[in-house]
Amino acid sequence: MLSLCLKSSRRWMTSGLARKAAVIGVIGCLANALSSAASAAGQQVGPDPASYHQAVGRAIEYFEQAQGDDGSYSKQNGIGVTALVATGLMRVGRTPTDPLVAKSLKFIEGQVRDDGGVYTEGSKHRIYDTCLAIQCFSAANKDGHYNDILKHAEQYVKGLQWDETEGIDESNPNYGGAGYGENNNRPDLSNTSFLIDALHAAGSDANDPALKKALVFVSRCQNLESEYNTTPLAAKVNDGGFFYTVAAGGSSPAGQSEDGGLRSYGSMTYAGLKSMIFAGVKSDDPRVKAANHWIEQNYTVTENPGMGGNGLFYYYHTFAKALDAAGVDYVADKDGAKHDWRKELAGQLAATQSKDGSWVNSAKRWLEGDPNLVTAYSLMTLSYCQPKAASGQ
Repeated sequence: MLSLCLKSSRRWMTSGLARKAAVIGVIGCLANALSSAASAAGQQVGPDPASYHQAVGRAIEYFEQAQGDDGSYSKQNGIGVTALVATGLMRVGRTPTDPLVAKSLKFIEGQVRDDGGVYTEGSKHRIYDTCLAIQCFSAANKDGHYNDILKHAEQYVKGLQWDETEGIDESNPNYGGAGYGENNNRPDLSNTSFLIDALHAAGSDANDPALKKALVFVSRCQNLESEYNTTPLAAKVNDGGFFYTVAAGGSSPAGQSEDGGLRSYGSMTYAGLKSMIFAGVKSDDPRVKAANHWIEQNYTVTENPGMGGNGLFYYYHTFAKALDAAGVDYVADKDGAKHDWRKELAGQLAATQSKDGSWVNSAKRWLEGDPNLVTAYSLMTLSYCQPKAASGQ
């Protein structure tokens, strides 16, 4: 049944005829196939297949009308949004040759620079842009078309990582981190997590020196006193969560504790957990255990813990990607209640989707007033929430 659905979806993707009717037919077919597969395998986790595919289909319809003539989305903010959209589309089933994806890939490829970076002229967030481009090209690289671009882009972002090439050693709080890339400004956990995501997508394993260095920085952004974090900030909050950066004296948009500690918050804690997993840290490591404990104590799909509505959709994306990487189907909250996080997160997104298929954050901080960016985050989030058979945890 699933193969028939996929054949139908390919016809819809290429024909352009009776699009809305075809969307409904494909959604129904996929929903029935997934339900049958889940029933055969045992208990299903994740959202109702029909509502899930409806939300995904509406988001795709939004991107079809929002795409610029050159294949871009919100290019005034660089190539990052376009890369997120294209990656999300591929993660929910579109191919690199699909017209919607191909047009965006062509735009991104047009921003490849002589230094190996992928960014628009004058960009002030070159590592961020290039790391998102690496993830996008890696997803599209089924035939090796992007091998050379990926090789040079990887060299570019590694070259901007804070390490011995900047004349610093492991004792420096900046060590191993990545910033936005303009004038190699101070590193932060967000950009470092994008660096780790990019290296992981490009095939790096835990033995990659760049990942090992990045893990040093990530560990120092965790509120956990351990052999991996002996900075003055480590023991002040000590709740296992993560904050924005340990560099330049440290900072957290969630604020400070009375003794000057940096408060943990949701999006960075999930980014930290995901980064540790991609860098090869095992589930029994005290850093992972402490991060998971913080997540259990602060589990929610209605806000970014510690930040309220600020950065909410970035939070959703890191939340979903981290828990998918961890291979968990359920999260127990502080009261011991067990949550099917895929179902709850996808349900929250379905309930807040606009009529045109987009999402937007009323809290506009960190560019989340841009529906293209927020809908890209949402589609990426949904790609990790696909209905599936429970793993028996």
